Amino acid sequence: MSQVRVTDPRTVASTSDRLKAYLELTKPRIIELLLITTVPAMVVAAGGWPGTGRVLATLVGGTLSAAGANTINQVLDSDIDRVMRRTRRRPLPTGRIDPAPALVFGVTLGVLGFAWLWAASNLLAAIISTVGLLFYVVVYTAYLKRSSIQNIVIGGAAGAVPPLVGWAAVTGTLGLQAWIMFAIVFFWTPPHFWALSLRYRQDYASAAVPMLPVVVGVEATLEHIVRYSVLVVGVSLLPYGVGAAGVLYLIVVAILGVGLVAAALRLRRQPAEAMRFFGWTNMYLAGVFLAMAADVLLST
Repeated sequence: MSQVRVTDPRTVASTSDRLKAYLELTKPRIIELLLITTVPAMVVAAGGWPGTGRVLATLVGGTLSAAGANTINQVLDSDIDRVMRRTRRRPLPTGRIDPAPALVFGVTLGVLGFAWLWAASNLLAAIISTVGLLFYVVVYTAYLKRSSIQNIVIGGAAGAVPPLVGWAAVTGTLGLQAWIMFAIVFFWTPPHFWALSLRYRQDYASAAVPMLPVVVGVEATLEHIVRYSVLVVGVSLLPYGVGAAGVLYLIVVAILGVGLVAAALRLRRQPAEAMRFFGWTNMYLAGVFLAMAADVLLST
């Protein structure tokens, strides 16, 4: 007679919860937004579809690196996360995961991301991705976030790395268009994140994080958001200006740009709509990069 093995449901639940907690450390929703700038960069670099295998391989490497950066970020920010209502339910503040294994997990992901990109793409793509991880963890999280009102402005360089990785994965070099894409994400980041920090201004004040609304106030932050929104729209027009994109791209970006600036002006009048503007910025970035890819694919 065969024996029936009974599994303790509490063990299954515990294992499932732990796996879910580790996944939370990687911030999957942020990774999605980062990767949506990688594929269009690859399409533009290749002058067409770069190949499904190459795209998937690059996305895997980029995901590993970004997940490692986000995990280490949460380890370093665990004291802040305990204070802020928005983040106090994360795995480390709630004690679902201890800092030491979380750090090991984050470093392991970062190393795997480097190794994967080197093997599946090339060394330049691997180096750029890892530099982005280190910039985010060391320059932004460990230093700027706690000490400078320019934390998001400078720290945004880390989030602007994925287009460079995508371009390098295809060409093994970095061209002008790659740096323009980097600049689009770089100048998009401040108004995007300042909208979030407006919504959670009291959280950042409680945690003594010098986000712009905490230091200069709501009205000045709204002015900065309007100015940077205009700036990012101007930078987004550069691909057409340098002949790297066609009329389709120009039309789409012009429409998106008018929408973004109008949303920023509306936010200035109605600061309570910060999260609505935050959502607008996500749609703007996705739309700009998808327009780049469509412009190339439809013209080939």
